[in-house]
Amino acid sequence: MNAVAAPVPVDAVTPVRILRERSGDVAAIDALVLGAFGPGRFAKTAERLREAAALAAGFCAFEGERLIGSVRLWSITVGAARSVFLGPIAVDVASRRGGLGADLVQACIEEAKAMKLDGVLLVGDPPYFSRFGFLPAPDAVLSGPVDRRRVMWLPITEVAPVGAVRPVA
Repeated sequence: MNAVAAPVPVDAVTPVRILRERSGDVAAIDALVLGAFGPGRFAKTAERLREAAALAAGFCAFEGERLIGSVRLWSITVGAARSVFLGPIAVDVASRRGGLGADLVQACIEEAKAMKLDGVLLVGDPPYFSRFGFLPAPDAVLSGPVDRRRVMWLPITEVAPVGAVRPVA
């Protein structure tokens, strides 16, 4: 005997909402990020930069009351360029493959434009981030080991990302 699952009515599906991070979200975000990246993330150059930079903005994805995704922007400069550092992006395992990560990245891009910054810097997967307009940033110099091929810049103004990447506290 084969059991067939009953279809879920469309009105029973809980919509995903992307909201600004609130102070009460921090513990759930930390748990989500730790689950996605493990403790090894604390050894990365990107994490050192985030630890020293001020949080510029954060976005959370909720399904009902459950946090299923998050991303943050950190205040930095890249040489003369006023910028934010994007990351980490974390999405709950059960919610991946639905485009939620892309929605979170888009929220960050819109925020950076609203902040009238010169661009957005990140360390990430070029095939994934190039679809948003991110380009290689060979002249952005991070203060630790990093795979240079993964350092990317989304230009918002004509100011180029040339020089040291520095946190803004």
